[in-house]
Amino acid sequence: MEFIEIKWQDERYGEEIELRDRLLRAPLGLTFSKEQFAEEASHFHFGILDQERLVACAVIVPLAAKLAKLRQMVVAETHQRRGVGSKLVQCIEATLIEREIETIELHARDTAIGFYERLGYEKEGEPFTEVSIPHWKMSKRIGDPMVGE
Repeated sequence: MEFIEIKWQDERYGEEIELRDRLLRAPLGLTFSKEQFAEEASHFHFGILDQERLVACAVIVPLAAKLAKLRQMVVAETHQRRGVGSKLVQCIEATLIEREIETIELHARDTAIGFYERLGYEKEGEPFTEVSIPHWKMSKRIGDPMVGE
């Protein structure tokens, strides 16, 4: 399995959109708008390849100098519960630390809370409804400024 960064609108980006749409959006009756596609140009896109096939992906939205939001994370049905999602998050965290991001936040579906908690993310506040399903805001501090710099 190989961790990759996906460039906006390249061939892999099309695969990413298909995976996110099929597993996250279509089941809720949602579709991508032209505005959403355009907005994603400023986001970071990451994935996991298995034998050249995209099997997991996530989007990172820069929010502030040291803060980013993980969103639209998905793992293909054939690769769920095999450590692929954990590997994706860990590789994203390592990459973001290199880019001097210190905190990642996300909105986790109620069904994904345990997954993110196992990776060190903590719930914040109260549950809320987003895209018609229960979510929790979660966050994790991934990088600390070097002492003495």
